[in-house]
Amino acid sequence: MTVYTYSNCSTCRDAVKWLRAQGVAFVEKPIRETPPSVGELQRMLGYQNGKLRRLFNTSGQEYRALRLADKLPAMTEVEAMMLLAGNGRLVKRPFVLGDTFGLVGFDRAEWKRAFDR
Repeated sequence: MTVYTYSNCSTCRDAVKWLRAQGVAFVEKPIRETPPSVGELQRMLGYQNGKLRRLFNTSGQEYRALRLADKLPAMTEVEAMMLLAGNGRLVKRPFVLGDTFGLVGFDRAEWKRAFDR
């Protein structure tokens, strides 16, 4: 399982702490330096029922500076994936890809359900 995080993000730190407390093995990657690949983003999009907006860090400064709230609805999936793969600051974090699931953000109840399967 791969967990993309940002070291200055308290939510990411909470998620990693939770995973360790559950005894879950994972590989942690810095999302800004090594954003998820287009293939990983496409897998995650499937786990998010095709809701492209869920992959974006909509509360981030860069999202707002690029005015993506206005631009995203007109973008193709390929354009959005290339944008995310090229800029880890735009990707919602933590970003977790397992063999059979994908999670964005940290919601303890949702994560517990995913890991209890």
